[in-house]
Amino acid sequence: MTTLKPAKGLLLVAEPSIIGDVSFNRSVVLLAEHNEDGSVGFILNKPLEYTLKDFISEIDSTLPVYNGGPVEQDNLYFIHRIPELIPDSIEISNGIYWGGDFNSVMGLLLQKKIDESQIRFFLGYSGWESTQLDQELQLNSWVVVPNDYKNEIIGKPYTNFWKEKMIEFGGDYLIWSNSPENPAYN
Repeated sequence: MTTLKPAKGLLLVAEPSIIGDVSFNRSVVLLAEHNEDGSVGFILNKPLEYTLKDFISEIDSTLPVYNGGPVEQDNLYFIHRIPELIPDSIEISNGIYWGGDFNSVMGLLLQKKIDESQIRFFLGYSGWESTQLDQELQLNSWVVVPNDYKNEIIGKPYTNFWKEKMIEFGGDYLIWSNSPENPAYN
């Protein structure tokens, strides 16, 4: 399989070989930043059993919160596709933005002017030091692929995301698309 070089806006799809990794097993990660200092991303397909109101009591919102990765799991992060409503947003690529003025987000949530197709919240993030991601790529832990969903990825259902990628890859990956998450169940 041909894999791209990591870059902002691309997706990292976990190889089946990282089964034992609690954080990244069957993960699809959106790279929000990639440069010589390192990489930052958010796991798109690992919802937690919490909603936004579990973290911000003033907000009566049932928006799900996802496990963004193992770094800084005491902080809430978000990506969105509404920079015109959230000042100070940073474009990742393809109309996907990271962060911005959280008071604006709170106001939009209180007024119920924002929904799950426009924003996704994460507890923590995925981070790699300067050469760490390159090392993991050499160990075949990840496949780097384009984000063909562009900003629609924010509202993409998470349930079969990794499985869909395995099917798209074809070949030997097809076997993994139907394997149980825990190989002991096989």
